[in-house]
Amino acid sequence: MDISVFLLSVLGLCVFEVVSSIDNAVVNADVLSTMSARWRRWFLTWGLFFAVFLVRGLLPWLILWATNPSIGPSGAFMASFSNDPHILESVERAAPFLLLGGGLFLVFLALHWIFLEEKNFAFSFEKVLFRHGVWFFTLASLILTWIIWSALHRDPFLAVAASIGATAFFLTHGFKEYAAKAEKELTTKSGLSDISKLLYLEVLDASFSIDGVVGAFAFTMSIPVIILGNGLGALVVRQLTIKGTEKIKEYPYLKNGAMYSILVLGVFMTLESFGANIPDFAAPIATLVTIGYFFWLSKKRRK
Repeated sequence: MDISVFLLSVLGLCVFEVVSSIDNAVVNADVLSTMSARWRRWFLTWGLFFAVFLVRGLLPWLILWATNPSIGPSGAFMASFSNDPHILESVERAAPFLLLGGGLFLVFLALHWIFLEEKNFAFSFEKVLFRHGVWFFTLASLILTWIIWSALHRDPFLAVAASIGATAFFLTHGFKEYAAKAEKELTTKSGLSDISKLLYLEVLDASFSIDGVVGAFAFTMSIPVIILGNGLGALVVRQLTIKGTEKIKEYPYLKNGAMYSILVLGVFMTLESFGANIPDFAAPIATLVTIGYFFWLSKKRRK
């Protein structure tokens, strides 16, 4: 990988991880405020090890193995850090399936936010779509049907990958809905142990990391680069949690930037899975430009 593309990818991954994890940082800060100092320190130190090295280190490897089971777990690990041409060729053959499943997951994630989730409206069309949010399910069904139909003409296994991507979205969305209800109980009910809250935060962090790790494959197929970029982003999110999230709330459109970036990355991944040639620098530049625009929009609103 060219050094300029490498640096751009790491920067893009880091910024993407930070902005897409804003909700996670806010939840972490809210729950941590109800815990004792001892367990807060534990979460912010040892918890960092689990967040950066275990979750964001193991998840890309597991995804690579799941989309290319023929190489086995050791082969997937070797593919992450080796230049063996046979292993790399096998990974290259499996890339379209990973890209389509991940791309559809991200597209559904972004569309669900646009149509159904509460937000700070940056554009007038967002209000219109939100008022007609029920159309998300129709649109998602049509997109899934069209992609599966197109994939069947190219490779039946691509159609399976699309189905898995949609399934992954609905599973993770269901868990996040449950987590949102659990957060209210954790911050309002007394009698819950700090260990219970700690376990909740670790599981929630793992679920939020899925979006960032899946989106990372739009930047690069290199696992070390993904681990480095996402890991740095996770470190920044922990610092935001420590220092409080009030500063984040002063930039109301950062979440918008994250979700539109996710939509763009999902489209890139889907197009690549069908053979489109997307330059290596396209994903990080699109991410930085999109998030930069909404950061500017937030500052403009503050003034």
